[in-house]
Amino acid sequence: MNSWSAEVEEELAIVLKDWLKQQRRTQADLRRSLRATSTRMPALMEVLEREHRLGGLPRLAAKLCSIEADWINNAPAHASASAGDLTTDTDPFGQLDLLLREIRDDRGN
Repeated sequence: MNSWSAEVEEELAIVLKDWLKQQRRTQADLRRSLRATSTRMPALMEVLEREHRLGGLPRLAAKLCSIEADWINNAPAHASASAGDLTTDTDPFGQLDLLLREIRDDRGN
């Protein structure tokens, strides 16, 4: 996953949709955080592709991790009141942290 391609975009879209569900967020939330022009996936991907061009997967993953951290730090009261789910206290970066670790491991090989 070193260069941007249609396959990378498809895989990233799947990860993003799953991540948004886990975070109880919407594409509109992601649009605001990315300052994208639209909530539609192509507009979100355009911003993410720009991040990728500027610094590859590490920069892209770092951007998404920082968005997640911002959401956690600025979560509305109702979002933190859910019981029985993974909370931000036990898993602050969720899948994005695992993705960043995998990228770092791949770069080391």
